[in-house]
Amino acid sequence: MTQSVLFVCLGNICRSPLAEAALRQECANAGLNIIVDSAGTGEWHVGQAPDERAVAVAERNGVDINHLRARQVTASDFRDFNHIIALDNQNLNDLTAIQPAKPGAKLSLLFDHVEGRAGEDVTDP
Repeated sequence: MTQSVLFVCLGNICRSPLAEAALRQECANAGLNIIVDSAGTGEWHVGQAPDERAVAVAERNGVDINHLRARQVTASDFRDFNHIIALDNQNLNDLTAIQPAKPGAKLSLLFDHVEGRAGEDVTDP
């Protein structure tokens, strides 16, 4: 079974696209075939390109995110992804509130996957 990861922040224009791009790059470097995407819990940025600050950070790290477009989390994401990783506790709470009764995806925070940082938020710029 192919692993899949969805990163989620509020608007899907800064933190989650950067996390998506970083994991995609690491998977490519390691030769791993993992589906990676990002979304937001809010709807107001749907269809928009990443924030210019996120684009600049990505470019400084050799990654182009200009092609990404914001989207909102959908009910099918809980079925289509193995892991849904929130960038902060508020978005984790929002995801928990909207997840279906039998979600396929495991919910967590990004920093839950970093030793010594469990429970911490990735701050919004």
